[in-house]
Amino acid sequence: MRIALLIASVLLTPLATADIYRWVDPGGNVHFSAKPQPGAEQVEVRPQVVDRDDATREREARTERFFEARREEQEAARVAASARQGQREQECQQLRDRLSRLSHGGRYFSADAKGGRSTTVMKK
Repeated sequence: MRIALLIASVLLTPLATADIYRWVDPGGNVHFSAKPQPGAEQVEVRPQVVDRDDATREREARTERFFEARREEQEAARVAASARQGQREQECQQLRDRLSRLSHGGRYFSADAKGGRSTTVMKK
């Protein structure tokens, strides 16, 4: 997939930079071609620059601020999810260790409902 995309971009790049010639035939029909017509006059065409009014610029700025805030929220959510995942993995490892120790038998202590120590004797 990546190789096909790379090949396509290499092959299509010259087309994007090619010159385009516009000409009108004697019948008044407009034509476009990659080569200039013999005896054609060259006209430099500049891109039209459109001035935006204040309302448009403000709307674009608000939109940009909204998207920036959204990106920050998504990044914060990703960091929080990553932290939760790390904590879960740590808890899982602790529980696996406990289970491993319990399966070998012995005396274990845990906190009861009143905060005291409860002793459990496990036999193998």
